[in-house]
Amino acid sequence: MLIFDEDRASDSPFVQQIWRCHSEGTSPFLSIAASRCELVIGKFEGKITMTVRGPETRATAQGDCPGEGEWVGILLKMGTFLPQLPAGTLLDTGVDLPTASKRSFWFAGSIWQFPDYNNADTFVARLVRQGLLAHEPLVDAVLQGDNLKNCSLSTIQRRFLRATGLTQSTVRQIERARYALQLLQQGVSILDTVEQAGYFDQPHLTRSLKHFIGQTPVQIREQSRPEQLPFLYKTTPLQ
Repeated sequence: MLIFDEDRASDSPFVQQIWRCHSEGTSPFLSIAASRCELVIGKFEGKITMTVRGPETRATAQGDCPGEGEWVGILLKMGTFLPQLPAGTLLDTGVDLPTASKRSFWFAGSIWQFPDYNNADTFVARLVRQGLLAHEPLVDAVLQGDNLKNCSLSTIQRRFLRATGLTQSTVRQIERARYALQLLQQGVSILDTVEQAGYFDQPHLTRSLKHFIGQTPVQIREQSRPEQLPFLYKTTPLQ
């Protein structure tokens, strides 16, 4: 099973969270919907890989998580993206970057050292300096409910989709489902979760969680499914 060792905030305005974990033995793993891109450094059987993971629009069973693996994750903030790997092309998938050596990989025509948990901020800063990591401020404005008078609706939709790979509606649905998951895991009742997360009724909550989380509210509260869920970043329903 996956053991989450620790996580921390980042000094970078481009990064939501940095985390690391390892696995002990094999166990089924369930990947859930996510609205942010992520860089994941994985170490298994002496090999290291750098994977760029895109947003996920649904829950997906991943089979057994390999035993004796180690991972470091750099979770990017909403609207942060790699221009050379647009979020839309990574939707519901991920890309392993070519390995250059045991300690390095290829990206954008250059060799990069694999970052670790402690120097991930330095790695991100270098990506930013070289124009390989960008942030779309319009995404923040949209999600905060700001009135963007100088932008047409089509421009807002286009820039939002380019930066996130998702529509505004899909992002809100994903964040609401993840928030409902957090509430249920904290022991909040199903009916109170419906109200706090802003669902119409219990069937609406159930449909949403089955699609985005892969489990029903009852299964989440009772922890009756064998699949392990991933590391959860804290979120709240968006405006």
